Amino acid sequence: MTFRWWTQATVDQLLAEDAPYGDLTTEALGLEAQDARLSMAMRSDATVCGVELASELFLAAGSDVQLLAATGARVPAGALILIAEGPAGAIFRAWKVAQTLVEYLSGIATLTADIVAAARAVSPEIAVVTTRKTFPGAKAQMIAAIRAGGAYPHRLGLSETLLLFPEHAAFLSAAGEGIATLRRAAPEKKVVVEVKTLDEVEAVLPAQPDVLQCEKMTPDDIRVVAARVAERAPATKVAAAGGVNLSNAAAYATAGAHVLVTSAPYWAKPADVKVVIAPD
Repeated sequence: MTFRWWTQATVDQLLAEDAPYGDLTTEALGLEAQDARLSMAMRSDATVCGVELASELFLAAGSDVQLLAATGARVPAGALILIAEGPAGAIFRAWKVAQTLVEYLSGIATLTADIVAAARAVSPEIAVVTTRKTFPGAKAQMIAAIRAGGAYPHRLGLSETLLLFPEHAAFLSAAGEGIATLRRAAPEKKVVVEVKTLDEVEAVLPAQPDVLQCEKMTPDDIRVVAARVAERAPATKVAAAGGVNLSNAAAYATAGAHVLVTSAPYWAKPADVKVVIAPD
């Protein structure tokens, strides 16, 4: 079952944003009460996301809906995912908001699923997680989309994870000091430490952080880090971050990363959704 990440207020807000004072064109043409039918289909192979919210947009506008696919489903080109029937006024009011929502979220979900598949083809146990670089105000939608594609959030925000950046370490005598302090303050949390060079790895490794987040390192660098971690801090996980995308996910997985941290899905090309509206 799809997790309901939206509220009725979300539905009402989305409809009001596009038609705050009604649909001038449809009303001026006198079409509001005519029976209409809308079908929504994917133009290419895609992982669907947002179709349940799209359905609620049509219901709230005053039409009946058949859901033919669920968030997280991989559907082939041409597959119908939703049909709405009702007064043309209701169909036209929800049409573009619902279509655009599904296009953006399915684009993110599809790229996420492709990255996950590429990485797990060579390392079945690898985790793919996404950064907190969501578009401000759209976190709920974008996290729902990466979840639909099989990834999890690396950080939802600053309030629930411990991540020691070099920028933090600059205020400390040593990164190891910061790791010890964080473990005392929040012993139930994993301590993640970002490193950018092999020298920084050497400096931090004696403190055995829970996760080494290797920022913008190459797959060859990750291979070296993974070997050092396996020998000297086997409980530490190696996360490749910064520039991880579909073209190199398999290379980082092959190099020995336990985790891929990526922002790439958030800039995915929207999926192309075909909508047909006709008198019913």
